Amino acid sequence: MIADVRQLFATPTSVPIRFADRGEAGRRLAEDLRKYAGREDVIVLALPRGGVPVGYEVAKALAAPLDVFVVRKLGLPWQEELAMGAIASGGIRLINQAVVSAAGVSEEEIDQVADEELAELERRERQYRGDRPFPNLMGKTVILVDDGLATGSSMKAAIAAVRQKKPNRVVVAVPVSARETCLEVRAVADEIICAEEPEPFYAVGMWYDNFDQTTDEEVHDLLEKGSRS
Repeated sequence: MIADVRQLFATPTSVPIRFADRGEAGRRLAEDLRKYAGREDVIVLALPRGGVPVGYEVAKALAAPLDVFVVRKLGLPWQEELAMGAIASGGIRLINQAVVSAAGVSEEEIDQVADEELAELERRERQYRGDRPFPNLMGKTVILVDDGLATGSSMKAAIAAVRQKKPNRVVVAVPVSARETCLEVRAVADEIICAEEPEPFYAVGMWYDNFDQTTDEEVHDLLEKGSRS
């Protein structure tokens, strides 16, 4: 009887891992990506800002180049939280025609929103990459990294945008994700690695002891270090 009671209150063996910070999360994630280590066709693209410290550790462990992939959502002019498309690094623009048609958005309105978001994207590109050109992704195995997936909307836009650059393979890698989101992203990526899929999920930050905001300066410094390694 005592043994049965102890069994009820025993710590489960499948308790999700919490990460001390994004650096530790990146090192943990790199263990699941070991098959890509040392390959000349691999490039790690991190989604800023929070994905960059994770991506830096992944790229270092795999001996792969690191770069940044900026995605900016295009929200409806009167309802910014509802995406009608996205723009991304490398001059990529994606429009969800179903949303545009249903909402009755004109070409002029799309252009106005896109121009506003492009200004912010270009600011971030200059801040993060400096004078370095956008990398050639054709024929590459691209590993897209973020610090976690909640809804997955930015990552889905990133996948669609990267595919326009004609890579050979798109791999998504995150330390933690909502289980349903991991399944959804798996349907549009060639491979996805979600190191932890806790249930219930709540939010990405719940699974980090330190989830302080990554600054533009930190992103720039990590990218500089990653490009030299």
